[in-house]
Amino acid sequence: MSTRTRKTAAALAATAALTLLASACTGSTENAADDDPDAKTTLTLWHGWSAPSEVKAIQDNVKRFEAAHKNITVKVVGNMTDDKINQALRAGGSKAPDVVSSFTTDSVGKFCTSGAFVDLKPFLEKSKIDPAKVFHKPLLDYTQFEGNQCALPLLNDAYGLYYNIDAFEAAGITAPPKTWSEFEKVAQKLTQAKGDSYKQLGFMPNYHGYETTPMHYASQWSPTYFDADGKSNVAKDPAFAKMMTYQKGLIDKLGGFAKLEKYRNTFGDEWGAKHPFHTGQVAMQLDGEWRLGMAKDAGVKFRIGTAPLPVADDKVADYGMGYLSGTIMGIASTSKKQNAAWELVKYMTTDTAAVVAFSNGIRNVPSTIEALESPDLKFDPAFKTFIDIAKHPKSSTTPANVDGGAYQVTFQDFGYQYEAGKVKDLQAGLEKTAKQIDTDIAKQK
Repeated sequence: MSTRTRKTAAALAATAALTLLASACTGSTENAADDDPDAKTTLTLWHGWSAPSEVKAIQDNVKRFEAAHKNITVKVVGNMTDDKINQALRAGGSKAPDVVSSFTTDSVGKFCTSGAFVDLKPFLEKSKIDPAKVFHKPLLDYTQFEGNQCALPLLNDAYGLYYNIDAFEAAGITAPPKTWSEFEKVAQKLTQAKGDSYKQLGFMPNYHGYETTPMHYASQWSPTYFDADGKSNVAKDPAFAKMMTYQKGLIDKLGGFAKLEKYRNTFGDEWGAKHPFHTGQVAMQLDGEWRLGMAKDAGVKFRIGTAPLPVADDKVADYGMGYLSGTIMGIASTSKKQNAAWELVKYMTTDTAAVVAFSNGIRNVPSTIEALESPDLKFDPAFKTFIDIAKHPKSSTTPANVDGGAYQVTFQDFGYQYEAGKVKDLQAGLEKTAKQIDTDIAKQK
């Protein structure tokens, strides 16, 4: 997955472009699904994958679909960013896609409310598919908004902990930490100073440390982002303050923000062979399931261990849970071939054999309940960690909202200020952040 564009900052930034979509989208679902799905037709599928192995995996699945649907030909266009997708959905016309796969789950709220994607509920009902029996709840949470199931999950991402087994043994550590207090001790024990820098850092806690985002941390405290009235909960739910207090304390114990940032600036690209976990610059890494394959591709010399992320000390019974995200798939409202498009979406997202084959080909966690249990699923013991996280009943995600993922950007921006010591009063900062989130959401309604 080395060329995947799933960089968190880029994914969140892409949601800003979606604010244009609400006012500019001209798509309409009215009378659009009246095509004959058995008629000979050609569909256009846009997706974001670009690495040769990924492109081959999706092409192979499309070929299997075409073999089962002789009347439908699928034109596949890869390496499509959300910006390009948004422009095409606004413009419509014969060159626009019929089916879209996006990496940005944060876009779902906009896709649903703007009408860019059609509500799939009528199609699901017609096919007698109960999504609650096909997908775990977090995946449905990030593919629908306010009752509009405008997308379905297409593979799954589960976040956990990677660790250098050789470094653990050298430090006398026998098992990965299960609680954040244990994690703090392990991170300190693994850290080796080198002058005013590090020979080895136990863990890079800073929010710019690639996948160490506030949202990925916060999941281990089981937060509630919005209250029953849809208002931001970041200042009211103590989970957020507890997470930020812990993260800031970890920064202080590992050398302080300035020292860590200086070291972080020596890291290689997140998606390349010089990633700091690959090079041994850090001994533990918060990351998604794809890191395992990337580390092996990079020729890492040490043994790699995987485990769930730690949980808050008062939630030890929930150990094994994690943050979930993934790829989504929907039908463009501008498409004149929505019934045929549904056949493709249904196959790619709900057919167990198709989901398993795609998972095996692209090294992601399968997205359906049946596929997670399939004997045809190929994985090594280290990958099983992420399968188990995906199945854990307490695993969670960030909810869809009308502002796309803008509320996450606002929360993350506050995190940057707090970890750097620019904001001293955490509660006051959280209250200001919540007010800003509410104001921004109100503008979208």
